[in-house]
Amino acid sequence: MSLSFGILVFPQVQQLDLTGPYEVFASVPDSAVHLIWKDGEPVRSATGISFTPTATFATCPPLDVLCIPGGAGVNALLEDEETLDFVRTRAAGTRYLTSVCTGALVLGAAGLLKGRRATTHWYAHDFLSRFGAEPVQGRVVRDGNLITAGGVTSGIDFGLAVVAELLGREEAETVQLALEYAPAPPFESGTPAEAPAAVLERAKKRLAGSRAAREAIIGRIT
Repeated sequence: MSLSFGILVFPQVQQLDLTGPYEVFASVPDSAVHLIWKDGEPVRSATGISFTPTATFATCPPLDVLCIPGGAGVNALLEDEETLDFVRTRAAGTRYLTSVCTGALVLGAAGLLKGRRATTHWYAHDFLSRFGAEPVQGRVVRDGNLITAGGVTSGIDFGLAVVAELLGREEAETVQLALEYAPAPPFESGTPAEAPAAVLERAKKRLAGSRAAREAIIGRIT
């Protein structure tokens, strides 16, 4: 069974939001993974890695899965009608509409989260209700054909969950083993509930600029 996955790539995308699920999807036999943007020019991620789109909005083939990753560049997309129109149009024809991290906010801006359960990065979680979503705390949250994932590192978990939905648990576990995905973080500080108070405050300060800009945009569009 040939499967077609599409991942939106855009300026200032968070590279791990993209490359985590990309690696999982690309590990599925007979799959095609498309990096989609407005044109074919290289796109620079938030951490400096460049990606070259393999399909444009105009040339993108039919997709089984559309994935919207997050990153600082999401702020611009929230008011980018060309991108939002593409997402809305493709959402109607995909088997699964998905996001990683703050990519969920793009789905919200496109009007695709109303009345649906969803998750996103912990420091953007409170924005989900502004788009009519039902915020859910979870690493991977499914509501019908909508699958959303939490923070940056959830992309691999999310990718495996999508593969399990499409091809069954055995295939997902085969991909997991092939990648030797057996996470064992050195510190228990991966969520606000686990992190020491001082670490949480440091993280909030580090993310404050992007959040403030995002809050202003969401205030305009909701």
